[in-house]
Amino acid sequence: LLPTEMALPNDVSLPSDEELTVSQELNISSPALRAAAYHMGKYCDTQSKEFILCRNETEDPRKCLNEGKEVTACGVKFLQLVKKMCFEEFNKYMHCIDHGSAEMFLVHCRPSQRVFDRCMFEKLNMERPPLGYFSRPRIHVTNRPAPVNNDFPDYKKEASKIINELPEDYPIRKEYKRYYEPHNNPFI
Repeated sequence: LLPTEMALPNDVSLPSDEELTVSQELNISSPALRAAAYHMGKYCDTQSKEFILCRNETEDPRKCLNEGKEVTACGVKFLQLVKKMCFEEFNKYMHCIDHGSAEMFLVHCRPSQRVFDRCMFEKLNMERPPLGYFSRPRIHVTNRPAPVNNDFPDYKKEASKIINELPEDYPIRKEYKRYYEPHNNPFI
């Protein structure tokens, strides 16, 4: 197959270009994204969780395009706030990450990180999340309806339907009789 060709069945519909278009992309370099990551993750926590919940529940990325657009819009809004309020501090921190080490380790940039964190707290009232904040389980309340899961049959319902359809004089083997008669079964 050529790179432009894909093997898909005829019943799969792909989203149009208009559906995939967002109002503004996040055109940002890796050092800048790394510098903003902790605060941006906390700022856009609700939108990110809603998107991930949609992706995990539906298992179809096409159904979660709107949630993905909300995450992108939140990231753009956050970076605009940082540019407006803490531009100098952010740039110093970003340049330190970029030029501090080839692997963009944060350990070399703690002084400029403290200045950036202080600016974010004083001007935007945002504290840097503590270490391990994003790896802790946190409850997310959503307004989305729960998905209908038809993957697994209801075995209890099927078994009771079949047992109820059996005639009254159906021959039951003696060793299994106690499991079919509720008055003899202590587990029912």
